[in-house]
Amino acid sequence: MNSEELGFLPAIQLAELIRTKQISPVEYMRALLERIEALDPKVNAFVYLGADQAMDAARAAEAKLMSGDRIGRLHGVPVSIKDLAITKDMPTQQGSLMYEGNQPTEDAPIVPRLKDQGAIILGKTTTSEFGWKGVSQSPLTGITHNPWKSGYNAGASSAGAGAASAAGFGPLHQGSDGAGSIRMPAHFCGVFGLKPSFGRVPNYPVSTGDMTSHNGPLTRTVADGALLLEVMAGPHPLDYTTLEAGPAAYQARLHEGVKGKRIAYSPDLGHARVDPDVAALVKAAVARFTELGAIVEEVATPWAAPGPELIRFFWSAHLTRLKPQLEKWESRMDPGLVACITAATDVSVADYQLARERKMAYVASIGRWFEGWDFLLTPAVSVAAFPAEKLMPDHWPRHDWDWVSWAEFSYPFNMSWNPAASVPCGFTADGLPVGLQIVGKRFDDLGVLQASAAFEAIQPWADKRPVLA
Repeated sequence: MNSEELGFLPAIQLAELIRTKQISPVEYMRALLERIEALDPKVNAFVYLGADQAMDAARAAEAKLMSGDRIGRLHGVPVSIKDLAITKDMPTQQGSLMYEGNQPTEDAPIVPRLKDQGAIILGKTTTSEFGWKGVSQSPLTGITHNPWKSGYNAGASSAGAGAASAAGFGPLHQGSDGAGSIRMPAHFCGVFGLKPSFGRVPNYPVSTGDMTSHNGPLTRTVADGALLLEVMAGPHPLDYTTLEAGPAAYQARLHEGVKGKRIAYSPDLGHARVDPDVAALVKAAVARFTELGAIVEEVATPWAAPGPELIRFFWSAHLTRLKPQLEKWESRMDPGLVACITAATDVSVADYQLARERKMAYVASIGRWFEGWDFLLTPAVSVAAFPAEKLMPDHWPRHDWDWVSWAEFSYPFNMSWNPAASVPCGFTADGLPVGLQIVGKRFDDLGVLQASAAFEAIQPWADKRPVLA
């Protein structure tokens, strides 16, 4: 295999080839690093590439394999970590100049879980400053380019993970999602991304964003996403919000499909603007679920109306934690982030508590509505990729910080904790990927994975690759 074939090799296949000694972990890692070092200057997916550390780990993996010791499910398989997750052996800079060179003294819980299964931590992927926006640019790292079109948005704060996945920089990439930051890069980059049920994967330090941030996988195939989720998931003592139950057998049960499932479809949640090319691709994808044996109906979503007001209030309010930094750092921060912070500086504790009452009613109405449906299908994002130096496309209204106007489909399920995935469903006339969002009942991560796998089987995408060389 050449470096491109190795870079795009699914994790499940790679792990088996390593286990059966058909591929050397050292030779694989050397080829992958050569590919990344040659092509990542065009993408900028990594803020930190731990090449020496990865090669040392690959040599140790090979020695363990040759000695006949027990190996884990990801033995010798590379995984990237988003630069919002703390890592004791690699810097964690959060896309901000104020954290440049920051070196934590401990790992997020997902890191030792990955290493325990033999995974090799490849490096840290780029993020917008503190993960605040849906555009792949930060003061620390500049633009992360969409592999399908240089200079264009790779999407949200897990942009580096999405871009690395699309570019064939290894099979497994961890992301996090506070308002769509896994699903948006998956949509923009043409890969699979899953925001699991809240608490499925531990998050430490626990976010201060009112329990809306979810860890999950960004991969080229659903099966790889299921595998990565199984390894990362499960309760952890440092995250009091984690679910008591461990992960289900996601990978083994992907084949069960959606026959007989009741599926709702909403093209706009009753209020969202959607570009026509995105809407058409999503509508065509929804029709495929009827072919898969599901019962599909276009429906109203009356619960959705309060969403826009709620997200704009909370997104700004939660970022006021950074207000004390403005005196020193404002001139070196993302101007949109500064505008978002200052928009909520007059919010009182009473204002916040009253908004939380409205949010809890909103969340309850989503849960009640899902009693009648197995899944909800929507666009993942309203627009295809656009120039990454802009906060929104040219044909959308201007605003100092409100990028959420083109991302109305994702944040409801951060608030409600429902699992939600973005699966590639086609390309615009300009050759830019579009994602279909699949939302399940709370805790039904397995169901969302099964629905995603069923769609993948009838409309595959993993063979489609951007041209980088």
